[in-house]
Amino acid sequence: MTYDLIVIGGGPGGYVAAIRAAQLGLKVACVEGRGALGGTCLNVGCIPSKALLTSSAKYAELAHLSSHGIAVEGASIDVPAMMGRKDKIVGDLTKGIAFLFKKNEVDHIEGWASIPSAGQVKVGDDVYQAKNILIATGSEPTSLPGIEIDEQDILSSTGAIALENVPEHLVVIGAGVIGLELGQVWARLGAKVTVVEYLDRVLPGIDGEIAKLAQRALSKRGLKFQLGRALKSVEKTDASLLLTVDRVGKDKEEVIEADKVLIAVGRRPVTRGLGLEELGVAVSQRGFIEVDGTFQTSVPGIYAIGDCVPGPMLAHKAEEDGVACVETLAGQAGHVDYNTVPGVVYTDPEVASVGLTEEALKEAGTEYSVGKFAFMANSRARSTGETDGAVKVLADPSGKILGAHICGAHGGDLIAELVLAMTKGATIAEVAATCHAHPAMGEAVKEACLDAMGRAIHA
Repeated sequence: MTYDLIVIGGGPGGYVAAIRAAQLGLKVACVEGRGALGGTCLNVGCIPSKALLTSSAKYAELAHLSSHGIAVEGASIDVPAMMGRKDKIVGDLTKGIAFLFKKNEVDHIEGWASIPSAGQVKVGDDVYQAKNILIATGSEPTSLPGIEIDEQDILSSTGAIALENVPEHLVVIGAGVIGLELGQVWARLGAKVTVVEYLDRVLPGIDGEIAKLAQRALSKRGLKFQLGRALKSVEKTDASLLLTVDRVGKDKEEVIEADKVLIAVGRRPVTRGLGLEELGVAVSQRGFIEVDGTFQTSVPGIYAIGDCVPGPMLAHKAEEDGVACVETLAGQAGHVDYNTVPGVVYTDPEVASVGLTEEALKEAGTEYSVGKFAFMANSRARSTGETDGAVKVLADPSGKILGAHICGAHGGDLIAELVLAMTKGATIAEVAATCHAHPAMGEAVKEACLDAMGRAIHA
């Protein structure tokens, strides 16, 4: 049998591409060697981390219920039960993808794949023929030189979502999305958490003003930050871990004692074992597969999407890549606008962003207006007690939205309105003229757009 398309990798990019291709009438197979579909996102990434964020938030909320007139006594943490809930969620969702494969007649081939030649995929001793091959092999955590991740004491995100006990002192290396999310999980459950970051700010790439709001709010919730510091070494002793940290530009070393260390300094593409070098598939110095506007690699008939190609390493970006790629293969007009791909940090408060930051606009010399609205002035936020943060919108002189950034409760949901506005070309005036329910957090979006026009009502 010859397949129209064989997808290598069953993560969000791969499984969505496989299903969409089948919907378009292609004969499709998806190869996955993990033993469960869903990739990093579903098995050891987005989904389990959000499950733990939710569980830990429930526990952290107990400390504030007295202000609501609710007394809670004798509350305790059962970490194995928490982990069991997380694992059940993951298991149910992976089974759901298998069901969708059957429903859409996508063949699921279990095992690790290689590509002996264009048009062929080898899994174990079997070789499958394919008119087109789509590489969707994702990414994996990276470490620092000389630091070996053992998932026992020195953890990647994979180990940090599977701890059996609450650590006394968790040191997180890297103040990006993964470090802050998992740091907050364990801080809520009682760990002392210190976040060490090489740069002088948290959340690199996020609008600086919004990042400062996030750091301030997270500090109030127990995270300690040591910025402008580089991890040099980790020494294991019988009692603890000793981290040597260098103050960047100061030539001054410090020692931090911890019992667990989470290395959250980024991710790298997974392409080993595919045989790309032998095939002549062009790969960048950083390990990303180079593709053209149709996601085709330097070898005709071989395509790549998601984390293993350049661009933001986000599950939803991989999904959009996959859909656009197979729609193009089927003769349709597949396209992804990367300027309207949102990013969300699921801490408390959440941080959500789309489009350009104010720093990027200044650097480019672009004329813009800025509108802001603090949740402290939002009635719904006051009633729920979730008043940290603000909405920030950036627009050009015509009112076209260039970027939008939110620090606040439900920011990941609130950003969707602004993503749609940018996608459809709606102006700040049109968003502001849209009736928003009251009382609701979304009113802050309207007010920020009004503020960009000098017309804010409640500020």
